[in-house]
Amino acid sequence: MITRIGTIDLILRSWWARHRTIILRFAIPIMAAVGIVFLAYEAWRLLWQQGYWGAIDLKLRHNEVIRWFAGKPVYDESKNAIYPPATYVILWPFLGWLSVTAARWLWAATTVGMVVWLVSLVVRESKADTPQERAFMALVPLSMYATGATVGNGQLTIHLVLFLALGLLLLSSEPLSWRKELLGGVLFLWTLAKPSVSAPFFWIIVFNRTRAAWLIALAYGGLTLFAASFQEASLPMLLRDWQTNLGPGKRGKSNLQAWLANLGLMEWAFPVAALLLAALGLWTYLHRRVDFWLLLGVSALAARLWTYHNWYDDLLILLPMVALFRIAKTGASDGSDILAGVLFAITVLAMLAPGGLYLFPSPLNTIYVTGQVVVWFAVLFFLLDRARREKYAAAR
Repeated sequence: MITRIGTIDLILRSWWARHRTIILRFAIPIMAAVGIVFLAYEAWRLLWQQGYWGAIDLKLRHNEVIRWFAGKPVYDESKNAIYPPATYVILWPFLGWLSVTAARWLWAATTVGMVVWLVSLVVRESKADTPQERAFMALVPLSMYATGATVGNGQLTIHLVLFLALGLLLLSSEPLSWRKELLGGVLFLWTLAKPSVSAPFFWIIVFNRTRAAWLIALAYGGLTLFAASFQEASLPMLLRDWQTNLGPGKRGKSNLQAWLANLGLMEWAFPVAALLLAALGLWTYLHRRVDFWLLLGVSALAARLWTYHNWYDDLLILLPMVALFRIAKTGASDGSDILAGVLFAITVLAMLAPGGLYLFPSPLNTIYVTGQVVVWFAVLFFLLDRARREKYAAAR
């Protein structure tokens, strides 16, 4: 059996060595074309599409921010208000002093900068070391349907994924200067504009940078109190109304909340989400010394699955993809690099724009989404096992 596995390993390595150049030459123009076409369409949606769907989320947030600081009961008046009070303070510099049209252009400008920065970060952190590999990795975030969906909706996910990676990289630095700690903390604090995305990553800070965790928590509490001062309702009432808006009507796609709702078990959504978050915290504590990108990849997958999300938040999968590529580059003797490479390739295909959720008719879209979730869980189990092996090796 061991001999057979070794033979398969040698065959796969030999095959990749012979065909990697032609595969990358074939993949790069396809990914570039897909990315250009889809991002151009979604940029049109963000800047020029009229009606409900053009920059839909940005317009909703713009309306909520304006009304929040005018003292209007935002949660009572709009069931789309599903963000906590502190979010409106964080978004005010982008939305609170501009018309909708101006806000769309400002958000577009910041998004372009964030995308360029994110591409640069992915190329650097992936350890791609040839021109073809660097071009390929640069195109991975650009060709993902979630990137385009985030742009077109005027969502936060591009900013969030970039700031999460940058902030946590800064906080993981050794030695950690006070400047890096402050900047990393500020970046992570900004990501709490959408805690459904960023909250699971907080465990990494809690178990590695306790002082930064306390400072972030205190700062977020201060933002929450400041935001509440503009509303007539008390803070407990505001938090209750926020959670009410996140109730049974908000299911999203491919997450525990949606799956429980489909089973008629929506009342279990909160305790199951809390249990998953606690389990992630325990896992993070036990594996806090493993490779940073393993922590980031597992946290990203947990963040995508633990509560309400829609397809634009699938950009979180970019982080475990980088982790997979880094492992594939290690040339590990146990064959884990081969498996990581295979999982990476499958994930790239599963995340390629325009995605099958809204492209395929029923029931093909359901089959597509189901297969995609299976891939995500396969990646999760692989990264969990990789972290277990790394922890065991370090303890020997």
